[in-house]
Amino acid sequence: MTDRSRPDLDDDTVTALGKLSEALETVEQARGLLYGFHQLTGKADLLLQDAVQQLRDAGHTQLADDLDRDLVGRNVIADRWTFQVVEDYDATYWSTFRAFDERARTELADGDRHVYEARMKQRERTSGHPRHEAGPALDG
Repeated sequence: MTDRSRPDLDDDTVTALGKLSEALETVEQARGLLYGFHQLTGKADLLLQDAVQQLRDAGHTQLADDLDRDLVGRNVIADRWTFQVVEDYDATYWSTFRAFDERARTELADGDRHVYEARMKQRERTSGHPRHEAGPALDG
């Protein structure tokens, strides 16, 4: 097993890579929220369609017609449905962010991920104590 804490790298580089990784993790969380926004908005539109039909069935034709015309299937942002917002985020920001993170890891740490966290684990674990192992056990 290799030492994931990379003692060959200087502390400043490891700290900078750790901050870049943390930033990417935050972008990943934002992306997840964006997918949630996409799914919830789609669900709301389907529920709205049910409400429109129920209003129509209850005899409230004008209100149902207005909702159906003006709100069902409406863009959430000018010229965009939610899936297009997600696609734009992925294409213009998320993918670029991931590429720079990979570049930094490749150029500075031979592609190793989470070196900062590996060092933190080394500092915080109790060496030799059960459930405080440095990494997965090697197959014997």
